[in-house]
Amino acid sequence: MEIPQILKKSLLFSGLDDENLAQVEAIAVKRPFAKGESLFTDGEVANGFYLLAEGSMKLCKISPDGREKVLHFVHAGETFAEAAFFGDGKYPAEAKAMENGEAIFFPREAFMGLLERNPRFSLNLIVSLSLLLRRFARQIEELSFADVPARLAAYLVELAERKSTSFQGKTYIDLDMKKGELASRLGTVSETLSRTFRKLKEEGLIEVDGGRVVVNDMERLKGLIGKGS
Repeated sequence: MEIPQILKKSLLFSGLDDENLAQVEAIAVKRPFAKGESLFTDGEVANGFYLLAEGSMKLCKISPDGREKVLHFVHAGETFAEAAFFGDGKYPAEAKAMENGEAIFFPREAFMGLLERNPRFSLNLIVSLSLLLRRFARQIEELSFADVPARLAAYLVELAERKSTSFQGKTYIDLDMKKGELASRLGTVSETLSRTFRKLKEEGLIEVDGGRVVVNDMERLKGLIGKGS
């Protein structure tokens, strides 16, 4: 897929005309990556931001005792590392590839030039950052007030809205990460997550087959969201 086609799928560049898209393309750099590769590390000087064109990426931090905490999963069409424009000029987390793919890199100084010349870029950046802030606020709320079944239910519902198939009243969802990574994302441990999957299965809400989850009753699953511990 060519860069203009990739740009049009992103919220940050939505609504731009062909002339403006050409300006963005002129500063864009394709960066293919392999599974397990890091595009940048926690604390590294932030010299630009990215748009994920293909594959999946996780933003994570490593605790002093070596445990990985996943902050966010990035999917194709989403921008990340916009923090390069603010704060102390360093990336606040590590970006690690979950599979082979490709990202589009935008150098900070070149993109700042576009912001200065075109207010539309600034407006789109504000909208993009606002949505990111809302997403993190929702994640903090879930980790603070919801129990693990509610967090898992919220994740499954969100994933179903992005990519799933339905047949005879059931919803088929392919998990987009390993269960250990999912446990980290939900603020729990693998053992607790496994017990939660088992509990939902025993209650007839879901069936689990490896990396695929079959939701038998989506409305009941949604009903778990927001419940406290």
